Amino acid sequence: MAFTPPVETYAGKVCSPTIGVGGTTLTFGGENVLPFHAFEGLVPNRPVIAYEIQDVPPTEWPETVLKPYENVSHDPVTWAGYCQNVLKAKAIALRLIGTHPDRENRSPENAAKTVRDVLSAINIPLIILGSNHAEKDASVLVAAAEAAKDKNCIIGKAQESNYKTIVAAAMANNHKLIAMSELDINLSKQLNILIIQMGLERERLITDPMCAALGYGLEYTYSVMERIRLAALTQNDSTMQPPLLGDIGMYVWKVKETVASETDLPQWGSLQERGIAWEAVTATALLLAGTEIFIMRHPKAIEAVDKIIDELI
Repeated sequence: MAFTPPVETYAGKVCSPTIGVGGTTLTFGGENVLPFHAFEGLVPNRPVIAYEIQDVPPTEWPETVLKPYENVSHDPVTWAGYCQNVLKAKAIALRLIGTHPDRENRSPENAAKTVRDVLSAINIPLIILGSNHAEKDASVLVAAAEAAKDKNCIIGKAQESNYKTIVAAAMANNHKLIAMSELDINLSKQLNILIIQMGLERERLITDPMCAALGYGLEYTYSVMERIRLAALTQNDSTMQPPLLGDIGMYVWKVKETVASETDLPQWGSLQERGIAWEAVTATALLLAGTEIFIMRHPKAIEAVDKIIDELI
């Protein structure tokens, strides 16, 4: 007798936003099954990986991940063009870290100019990120959203303390929005509800429940993301159905395992291989938890995760 594998069915479906304009749009999400369970239902879109760039030279990045960009990271326009044309990036994530009050405290007007300049240099979708200073982001992301009007970007991150102005800017300028909460499914659900009540369609929302690197709370991040995805599918909870974001690079490339020298810890092996593996493994774990869009740094780590996605699909 032939074996017929059991098939689960789910009541819910993940939203499938499209970003970008013209012929270079990307659609992600849209599945009605657990991650990569295509034998049970629909997995219509490939997860998206965006290359992270910054508006100021990334002096805090360790040498391992800085080296691939050493000739371009002085300028975000040059850097974006390199990612698109040489590394064949499918999307760019521009982090406006220079606007942080403890960095260069750049103005919203300066941030808007940077956004316009980067958009003029690429024809792939753009994610626009603030500095994660809630008060400053409230003004910076409004200016950035206006500068990118009708370019169908993703802007973020909106938090409970600043979401109202950022949501309004996303709605007025035709963008998608990242909603970030701090590793708690209830906080994530609450913020999504507040944003949807303002009038932003849930199909334009992306959930960032925050991230953690391998060995530094990854299992907790995985659990939160998994619970969000299960609520979306098994309970048909519409507020949990936006796609999930994994902002990987900023958490991975500061942990000891990605920066400790081979001289200090020779038993840990090659620093370069170690750092690349740390980012790739972190991303892969969250891929299996249900993450649909990633922000990553090292080209070799992105290449590795792309291969894993190919195999899983």
